Amino acid sequence: MTAATADQQLARYSFQRKLDEIAACKGRATELISLYVSPGKQISDVMAYLRNEYAQSSNIKSRTTRKNVMWAIESLMGRVRAFKEAPTNGVAFFVGSKAIGADKSEPVTFIVEPPEPLNTYLYRCDSTFFLDPLLAMVHEPDVWGLIVMDRAEVTLGLLQGKRVVPLRNRQSLVPSKHGRGGQSQHRFERMIEHAAHEFFVKIAEMSAELFLPRKDQLKGILLGGPGATKEYFYKEAYLQYELQQKVVQPLFDTGYTDEFGLKELVEKATQTLHGLEITEEKRIIQRLLSEIRKAETGLAAYGERDVNFALEAGAVDTLLISEGLRKQRVTFRCSACQHEFVRTLPDEEIDAVLDAPCPKCGQRTVSESGNEDLVEGLFRRAAESGGSARLISTESEEGEMLAKAFGGVAAILRYPIATRVPPRSKAEA
Repeated sequence: MTAATADQQLARYSFQRKLDEIAACKGRATELISLYVSPGKQISDVMAYLRNEYAQSSNIKSRTTRKNVMWAIESLMGRVRAFKEAPTNGVAFFVGSKAIGADKSEPVTFIVEPPEPLNTYLYRCDSTFFLDPLLAMVHEPDVWGLIVMDRAEVTLGLLQGKRVVPLRNRQSLVPSKHGRGGQSQHRFERMIEHAAHEFFVKIAEMSAELFLPRKDQLKGILLGGPGATKEYFYKEAYLQYELQQKVVQPLFDTGYTDEFGLKELVEKATQTLHGLEITEEKRIIQRLLSEIRKAETGLAAYGERDVNFALEAGAVDTLLISEGLRKQRVTFRCSACQHEFVRTLPDEEIDAVLDAPCPKCGQRTVSESGNEDLVEGLFRRAAESGGSARLISTESEEGEMLAKAFGGVAAILRYPIATRVPPRSKAEA
């Protein structure tokens, strides 16, 4: 993986991480304001709109809600005023008071400049922040159409990023082979060919219905199935002409025409789709598993502690990180005994350590002295050691395996090392 690709993956992860943080904010009432400013929108127009909303908010009946909403709009106006004009891709503001329990709330402010241009100007006040326009930017924009077929059955679906999505399955009424002879033989053959023709026309109609609305996103259509039926369907140009031009060559042989056939089609198309992340992820995870099976001579490490050991030794060639990993590497310090210790924790577990006694002196004087996002830290350390890092999606089977079986972190090594380290003792804690 090139440095540019790694940077792009890390930027996408950081963007998703920020959206997760914003989405986790919940208001006690309609106290959270989302404001989307599209490119080219005049800041003076935005300010005029906010001043009007501020005046209207004075009519809110609930004193607490009125106070929080008016504060949010005031804060929002201050943030917007700092922009002389909207950025190239626009900007989104999220301001309000999130609930923190015990009937209490705390102010939050997020400013996000999206990776793609915003095509909307929007103001919304609700109990949650409105994120749909930004969430749409996270997903893989390329979409592939999938068709597996023979004379008896057809299944249509999509390959969206890394997910195979079945859309429709249809059984045909084409008669199977018959044993009639004489004059009836030709009549039955004509009936079979007519039924097959009608079935192919129906496949083309379904394809147009499902794929044409997505034609601008559709990168191509993969056509597969057992036997020569798919070649006949393609050569006779049953598909609508715009879709016909998107069919990828060569066509692919599959043993199935059902939902499993869609997955088989993607597997068969590995060479054609070599650049797609789904096939690259399959290849790299399969290599990891192959190295793990070699035991002591294998070029693999997995789990955070073993991977960290391999990073320190400079042995990591490719670091594999689950896209769904949401943890912080937090440094804690006890003010009573000055003991310092590090933990890798999900966001929601950090407060529990802060409330717990110091593992060395037992005093409840633990505070947080530093933290780093685990994924960002692993990317940094991989680059420093001369290796590369790659995010693996949780949407694929391989990505799910990395997240569940290997703790979301694994590595392919340059050379074998004894990565297994003894468990941490209480004294080391």
